[in-house]
Amino acid sequence: MPMHDPKELRPPRRRGGGAWLVALVLLLAAAGFGWNWWHGRQAPAAVPAAVEQPAAAPVATQPPEPQPELPAAPQNPVEEPEGAQPALPALADADAEVGKALTELLGARRVGAFLQIDGFVRRVVATVDNLARDQAPARMWPVHPMPGRFAVQKAGGTEQIADVNAQRYDAFVAFAEGVPVEAAVRLYARLYPLFQVAYEELGFPGKYFNDRLVAVIDHLLAAPEPQGPVAVHLVQVEGQVPSLRPWVRYEYVDPQLQALSAGQKVMVRAGLQNERRLKAVLGKVRARVAKVPAARP
Repeated sequence: MPMHDPKELRPPRRRGGGAWLVALVLLLAAAGFGWNWWHGRQAPAAVPAAVEQPAAAPVATQPPEPQPELPAAPQNPVEEPEGAQPALPALADADAEVGKALTELLGARRVGAFLQIDGFVRRVVATVDNLARDQAPARMWPVHPMPGRFAVQKAGGTEQIADVNAQRYDAFVAFAEGVPVEAAVRLYARLYPLFQVAYEELGFPGKYFNDRLVAVIDHLLAAPEPQGPVAVHLVQVEGQVPSLRPWVRYEYVDPQLQALSAGQKVMVRAGLQNERRLKAVLGKVRARVAKVPAARP
């Protein structure tokens, strides 16, 4: 399926720091309780019991019109938040309320450092969906890229991901592990209808964003864990104008690693220890948000 790019969302293109994309999945997954109530409200109304009527002469009738097929029930339904919930703004007008809610959850400093609030809901939905695909374009990210750049080292005549590269992910891992889960659960439950609307706008009517989120978590949990240094090589681009950022063109030498999705490449690039820490968080999150058991490897 092609990568999605909502027309309403065209922020400036940025590069680097792909681990923050996974941070958003972790944040949302940690909060991933939400919208069983929406599906319940879409159920057809009950049909009243038939009342016996006097017999009448038969009349010609038209065949009934075909009824539209109801959406399938979500695989991972979650419970409606307790108590009355405040009305949500329309998706196009939601930035202010979403930004305020995130600031209350994470603090103004972390929100300012990590998140892009404009179009946040649409950014999240597009990025989560793209993480399991070949590319997750930086212009769609709901987060700012990390500082620093991808680092390599030479050994035995080949280039490898440098040991120090994993340090670039320390702040991300700490952020993911430090999300206040219970408060995030309540927030995501309240805001979920906005994410559902954005997901349907993206091209998935009748599908459920929470199901896609669980599927992406499973996909990230299945990322390989290379033992030892990971070899990379710089892709050469011919042209008269030299590249100002050549390090963004590194690819994995191993064709199986290079064929991974955008999200799984991020997991590998974070380094083995960070990848395992992230998977530990993801495993705990999945146990809380998913109704369908994880597939056994």
